[in-house]
Amino acid sequence: MGRSRKLLRGPTRQHPHSALQVISRRDRICSNSKSQRGQSYCMFMVLSHNLCTVLKVPHDPVALEEHFRDDDEGPVSNQGYMPYLNKFILEKVQDNFDKIEFNRMCWTLCVKKNLTKNPLLIMEEDAFKIWVIFNFLSEDKYPLIIVPEEIEYLLKKLTEAMGGCWQQEQFEHYKISFEYSKEGLSVWELIELIGNGQFSKDMDQQTVSMAINEVFNELILDVLKQGYMMKKGHKRKNWTERWFVLKPNIISYYVSEDLKDKKGDIFLDGNCCVESLTDKDGKKCLFLVKCFDKSFEISASDKKKKQEWIQAIHSAIHLLRLGSPSPHKEARQRRKELRKKLLAEQEELERQMKELQAANESRQQELESVRKKLEEAASRAAEEEKKRLETQMELQVRFSTELEREKLIRQQMEEQVAQKSSELEQYLQRVRELEDMYLKLQEALEDERQARQDEETVRKLQARLLEEESSKRAELEKWHLEQQQAIQTTKAEKQELENQRVMKEQALQVAMKQLEQLELERKQALEQYEGVKKKLEVATNMTKSWKDKVAQHEGLIRLIEPGAKNPHLITNWGPAAFTHAELEEREKNWKEKKSTE
Repeated sequence: MGRSRKLLRGPTRQHPHSALQVISRRDRICSNSKSQRGQSYCMFMVLSHNLCTVLKVPHDPVALEEHFRDDDEGPVSNQGYMPYLNKFILEKVQDNFDKIEFNRMCWTLCVKKNLTKNPLLIMEEDAFKIWVIFNFLSEDKYPLIIVPEEIEYLLKKLTEAMGGCWQQEQFEHYKISFEYSKEGLSVWELIELIGNGQFSKDMDQQTVSMAINEVFNELILDVLKQGYMMKKGHKRKNWTERWFVLKPNIISYYVSEDLKDKKGDIFLDGNCCVESLTDKDGKKCLFLVKCFDKSFEISASDKKKKQEWIQAIHSAIHLLRLGSPSPHKEARQRRKELRKKLLAEQEELERQMKELQAANESRQQELESVRKKLEEAASRAAEEEKKRLETQMELQVRFSTELEREKLIRQQMEEQVAQKSSELEQYLQRVRELEDMYLKLQEALEDERQARQDEETVRKLQARLLEEESSKRAELEKWHLEQQQAIQTTKAEKQELENQRVMKEQALQVAMKQLEQLELERKQALEQYEGVKKKLEVATNMTKSWKDKVAQHEGLIRLIEPGAKNPHLITNWGPAAFTHAELEEREKNWKEKKSTE
């Protein structure tokens, strides 16, 4: 029974099956010893009778005896007590049993061995209530534990009930003291935590007990609100003080707060309502609870209590209309779902962290391989650097020798450059002299060209004058012949001819004067020609001297020579004494003078 009590530590939230499912480890006590089997049978007989009484199911001792009977080969059943418990007791359980009594029976089975021997600040009844609260808040898995979030929720409730201030920092330090692998506390560790006063310092035993009782009523008994109020009777119409207890679907009222003498119930449903009433009959803070068959007039102690009760009753009716479960059960379910969600997120985060860790490890391996490669590359680089330094030293020595040689060569080159510079200066001086000679040569050539042009003009003028002179001579001869012919032809015409002769002689005289003038002009042209010729000879001599000088300077400058000469015109003044234009001008002037005469 000791181990059985240890395993029945408190699982009694929704169905008694959860409270007794762990008996399967204890009930495997059947052995070949008949005395041991007999003791076990008697124990299971008492346990079965008590369970049937508390759970309000009929007890069948015949079935239990048949389950544990023996034959010549030993026990018929080797599966222990659990199959009988499931089949003949738990499957017959309805929801009409007293869960508090069932919890108390389970508490009796396990408290003696498991409750700590250390002195506690709470009584055994308070420890029982904590045990029941643990069953309500613990996780749905064996072994039962209460997680830190629910511990914090319960301790906050107790601190509020005691009127204290919640110390979050103290609880955080307590959470840190948990072992790394510890997920939560067992029921006995929770009782010891609350009983040693760690979170209820400066509080007496009565305050702690009242706080535990208040939280027990709120969480386990679904007490939404409780307190003293005045109630108007239905028959005598008198006002009597009662202790009211509001639950999700009922309002019970008692003589006192010890809940021993119950005076009645107000059953709530979705059709009920609560209304505020005006003061009357000397009573204040009145409100009315309307049900299907009755109405209840109640008076609170003050307006604040009245408003709190109206709000609490209205919330309970609203939950009944919505079909919602008890607010504490719903809140517990939400907290569990939130924890599951957080756990799933944590698992997902852990999975991602593992993936990241695996990726990081692979990355570390890659980095390690890269590091090794870098080390190898560094060693190779060191060797190469060493070789490079040796090569650099050799190159530095060679460079020094080369540098010395380059210095010598540079000195030689500087000397050569200086020599070349002086030669270049001399060469540039010669070039400047040649440029000056070239300019002077161009001037001489220009003078020679101009002299040739003047000579050509004079030659053309002489040729034209010679032509005019020859034409005059021919005309004079023609006139003379005509005169002689005219004289020989007729004497009658002699006078006329004489007259004509005179006229012709006059014309001849004019022509002779013109001829003399032309002769004078020819002489002037000859003089000009002689001057131009002398200039040309001087220019030719200068050109020849310049040609000699240029030939002596290695042919750096090519002399500009005059082009080919045009065919010369020959006149009595000399060849090419006049140009064609001058001759044409002179001929035109002569013809005009002749026409005027």
